[in-house]
Amino acid sequence: MNNADTAFILAAAGLVMLMTPGLALFYGGMVRGKNVLGTIMQSLFMISLITVEWVYIGYSMSFGPTIGGVVGDFSWFALRGVGSEPSPDYATSIPQLVFMIYQCMFAIITPALITGAFAERVRFGPFVIFSVLWAVLVYNPVCHWIWGKGGWLGAIGVLDFAGGLVVHATCGMAALAGVLVIGSRRGYGRTSFMPHNLPMTVMGTALLWFGWFGFNGGSALAANEVAATAFVATHLAGMAGMGMWVAVEWLVRGKPTTLGAASGAIAGLATVTPAAGFIGPNSAILIGVLGGGLCFAAVNFKIRLNLDDSLDVVGIHGVGGLLGTLCLGIFASTAVNPGGVDGLLAGNPSQLFAQLIGAVVVSGYAFAVSWGIFKGIDVTIGLRLTDEAEVSGLDSTEHSETAYNS
Repeated sequence: MNNADTAFILAAAGLVMLMTPGLALFYGGMVRGKNVLGTIMQSLFMISLITVEWVYIGYSMSFGPTIGGVVGDFSWFALRGVGSEPSPDYATSIPQLVFMIYQCMFAIITPALITGAFAERVRFGPFVIFSVLWAVLVYNPVCHWIWGKGGWLGAIGVLDFAGGLVVHATCGMAALAGVLVIGSRRGYGRTSFMPHNLPMTVMGTALLWFGWFGFNGGSALAANEVAATAFVATHLAGMAGMGMWVAVEWLVRGKPTTLGAASGAIAGLATVTPAAGFIGPNSAILIGVLGGGLCFAAVNFKIRLNLDDSLDVVGIHGVGGLLGTLCLGIFASTAVNPGGVDGLLAGNPSQLFAQLIGAVVVSGYAFAVSWGIFKGIDVTIGLRLTDEAEVSGLDSTEHSETAYNS
């Protein structure tokens, strides 16, 4: 057991935890003032809800001894046997308890990311039920398929350094399913839905970017050269995504915007996530440029489809996660990470094929199961606010609060 590695992953876990309040601010600033607390609450409460789920069943389902490569068994129920000794299968230089809590932070932020798609129109109670069911039926199995010992996608060579598939693709496909089931906000296409506090969104962007160093760098699971590679790649892709989004927006719309800069940064960070520990600096910049440009295009294309993905979860996280997954299969190099793989440009087209399989399988599964959960809840107890409550806003109708007292 290595004390430096242990300290590094504990710090990384703290950084990833900070991303969820950061996301709450990022989303909260983009909605109207009457919905800011309700939007923040949907992210913030995941820290409590998903941690409980993770301790009792989530960790064991995701990383426990495999059942046919599909899901972990329940031998680690309530963290039984998870203690200060390293796991023989995961992060062998740190206590398994540290690995568990680090992975818990990923499980927390993933359902929180989905909330941006249906912002301003979903009741809190049904949302909580959805989040638990989604964690159990979507996140935990997909996590096991790719990151769990014996998971079937990992066994055929699918790689995901820090969550392009496990986090971003799953939440993006769930967001798409949610938008299709729940429908658009009242007045969508006729009413202005301008962000009420962009400085709040910028602060959220800063916290997310800061936390992303733990998200990607910590996924090396040791304080080593791979962590350094991922850390540098994270920053370079984030800045490239921001620059590309602003440049394209400036060209297309005639003005660069603060919201565009924030969105571009998140697009670059999301896109590099699956590849961060396998690529060099120049590849990271190129991935960030691709993420900024293609995510901008995806966000604008949704308007033509009349999809009210309120805060662009599908266009940024879904598209970015899938794009980055394929980029891993193109740009990965064992010259950068000897413990990784070579991609297409290094003479290994089979890795790109494996990544394509992973992208198709995870996207299809996450969309289908998410749609089923949304539809089941909507038919039984209802997901949406009433028209009157939607006019009044989440803050007053769901939480009896107001963010801004006159």
